[in-house]
Amino acid sequence: MKLSQFNFPLTQAQIAKYPAKYRDESRLMVLHKDSGEIEHKIFKDIINYTEEGDIFVFNDTKVFPARLKGNKEKTGAEIEVFLLRELNREQRLWDVLVDPARKIRIGNKLYFGEDDSLVAEVIDNTTSRGRTLRFLYDGAYEEFRRTLFSVGEIPLPRWIREKPEEIDKERFHTIYARNEGAVATPAAGLHFSRELFKRMEIKGVESAFLTLHMGLGHFRTVDVEDLSKHKMDSEQVNISPETAERINSAKREGHKVFSVGITVARALETPVTTIGEVKPFQGWTNKFIFPPYEFSVPNALVTNFHLPLSTMLMSAAAFGGFEKVMNAYKVALKEGYSFGTYGDAMLII
Repeated sequence: MKLSQFNFPLTQAQIAKYPAKYRDESRLMVLHKDSGEIEHKIFKDIINYTEEGDIFVFNDTKVFPARLKGNKEKTGAEIEVFLLRELNREQRLWDVLVDPARKIRIGNKLYFGEDDSLVAEVIDNTTSRGRTLRFLYDGAYEEFRRTLFSVGEIPLPRWIREKPEEIDKERFHTIYARNEGAVATPAAGLHFSRELFKRMEIKGVESAFLTLHMGLGHFRTVDVEDLSKHKMDSEQVNISPETAERINSAKREGHKVFSVGITVARALETPVTTIGEVKPFQGWTNKFIFPPYEFSVPNALVTNFHLPLSTMLMSAAAFGGFEKVMNAYKVALKEGYSFGTYGDAMLII
């Protein structure tokens, strides 16, 4: 597959700037991957496509306040730092992106917070992901984390809105987010409400949770036309023995496994056995799923409508079939579905 095959015209007006008033009342397109049939529903109707014993697999990662605004020593120049991942807990080392990057040199000190309560020193200027900072903080680790996160803001993508607002404090997180470590939210999970979980429970539909800390790799521009040459950034995954067993048990009994989001699909397909079962896993994955690809674990995928040329669109097309998914996107554009993190949802079944 070629990168250019995943391009389509999308205007700013078609990208959702705010979430739906109620989580489970966004629009839902249902794509039947065998026949190509398309249905138009409301998200809470998803329960009508389930049976007792089916299982939904969710990503319980939690977004942390990864965007920091600060100033460079001496010049006072404004600097924005985007925290990517913690490299070393004891030494307070973090991989970051810095904007504007050209103004930063090794040894520079950066100051954050209203009273410059947090200071960082640039110790590496040449990493593939940007820069490495050492935060100069003498207190206990938990105190450092609290300080670090108190000066940061929610990393709302700029293509949604320039600045986060009060509504984002709640709605940029899933209701089940609990393991902090992501810089982007698993958007498919944003549609699930407490009421919907209750209805699933009453019907006997199971829920299982794994953790994949989403990095910027999902949003990094693909700069090669031949997709087989694209390298995904690694992301941390944790699939517990209990979660693996519950998924495998549902599959053995002939029930459907719903992957809630591309991140869950990536996680499930990483430690899979030759007989299509999930192994417990704690580690990193850089798996890049694009067509053609034969999925081993999930039978259904819940996902949002993704931006052109994105790796998430490619993974959705791998699940539903390239031609069927791209046709569904044409229908979505014509029918006024909204795209992006806060946009409408698609069930591929």
